[in-house]
Order: sequence, then C-alpha cells, then structure tokens
Amino acid sequence: MSCLFLILFLAFPRITLLLLFFFSNYLQRAYHGLILPLLGFLFLPLTTLAYAWMANGGLPIAGVNLVILIITVVIDLGGLGGGEYHRRTRV
Repeated sequence: MSCLFLILFLAFPRITLLLLFFFSNYLQRAYHGLILPLLGFLFLPLTTLAYAWMANGGLPIAGVNLVILIITVVIDLGGLGGGEYHRRTRV
C-alpha cells in the first residue's frame, strides 16, 4: 500500500501538495509561511515535497538527503525544460 502512495506522490506532486496543504499541517511544520510552498507548487513541486519530508522527519540536509534534493530539483527542472524544448522545435 505504501508503494502505491509513493507512485501517486511522484506522478502527481501538485495534487499531493494541495491535499497536504488543505487536510494536514505537514507543510506548515516544514515551511513557516505561505510563499515558499506556493512557489514550490508552481515551480518545484517534487522538491517541495522532498524537503517537507526531510524537515518533518528531522533529517539533516547532508549526505544522501542532499543527493535526494538535488535529484528532485533536476527532475523538476527537466520537466520544465523539456516542454520548452519541444515547443521551440514544433513547426
């Protein structure tokens, strides 16, 4: 069952962020304000979720956790850049 949740979180990070924002205080414990989660929702949703997981779990942002954050940033930015690349090459 937990693998199913992980797949849903990775496939639909923006929906996950909305559900966490409206039905729990998970994001409020990680981010002390509204601006960073809102920017994360718009630009880096997977990174926002990964950082919230680390902050709520008390995990340090070093070592393997830093690698996880870097990978999520690359995945998020890759999705944004890939769409721009295909838009430019379309005739």
